[in-house]
Amino acid sequence: MTSQTPSETTSQTTGQLTSGPVLLDVSDGVATITLNRPEAMNSLDIATKEILVEVVRQVSEDPSVRCVVLTGTGRAFCTGQDLKEHINLLETGGSDQLFTTVEKHYNPIVSAIMAMDKPVIAAVNGVAAGAGASLAMACDLRVVADTAGFNLAFAGVALSCDTGASISLPLLVGRAKAIELLYFPRTVPAAEALEIGLATTVVSPDDLAGEVATLAGRLAAGPTRAYGAMRRSVTYAAGHDTDEALEFERQMMNATGATDDHRAAVAAFVAKEKPVFTGR
Repeated sequence: MTSQTPSETTSQTTGQLTSGPVLLDVSDGVATITLNRPEAMNSLDIATKEILVEVVRQVSEDPSVRCVVLTGTGRAFCTGQDLKEHINLLETGGSDQLFTTVEKHYNPIVSAIMAMDKPVIAAVNGVAAGAGASLAMACDLRVVADTAGFNLAFAGVALSCDTGASISLPLLVGRAKAIELLYFPRTVPAAEALEIGLATTVVSPDDLAGEVATLAGRLAAGPTRAYGAMRRSVTYAAGHDTDEALEFERQMMNATGATDDHRAAVAAFVAKEKPVFTGR
């Protein structure tokens, strides 16, 4: 497998990465980021995390991208930290690399996902564990294969949670359930994930790609700036009091009210036509 450095990643001008541990395809307004280490269950070694940071930032800043899909190849969505590399670094005195990876990699990745001004879908093709589960939970919608599952595996290796799990998990399932899943890690099957709010939709593995493509296409054709303002408002409200959240809502309403999409939608409504959104 060919690996690419972050500098090689950012040199891509076509919006495509066709080899390496992270793949990127941009087509019809949809950026699909695929973790591509199937032999390692798409676990995250340092090289993969460094590329992923840059790819996520790249699609976040690309105005042609109006929806982002995050998925994996093979049997897993992502099983989090690469524990083989982790053990090797512990044994060879590389602990500095281990215990700076949250600030250098995991935090920037999840921060960029959460702050995007466009919708993000997790296409959960297989198990999502540890930081992999956290990445899926940071997305707006999780379309999950019925053979997949979630595992908040951190306690199993005597570590705290990271990659935004302390933010996303309680918002999805409530504090009590979040603590239970963190304290007593187990694989939550897709059907249960749907019941408790971890999954948005559960489909057969054969239907996953089609379901995600339809959903991503619908979002990519929608009012991108409005979607971005909505997701930012929901995230902001979770950590602020009522007055602060209302003030942020006001700011987002004013910002979206000044967009071309809003003006076009109002004109279409008056003309009894279907609006066509451009994402501006």
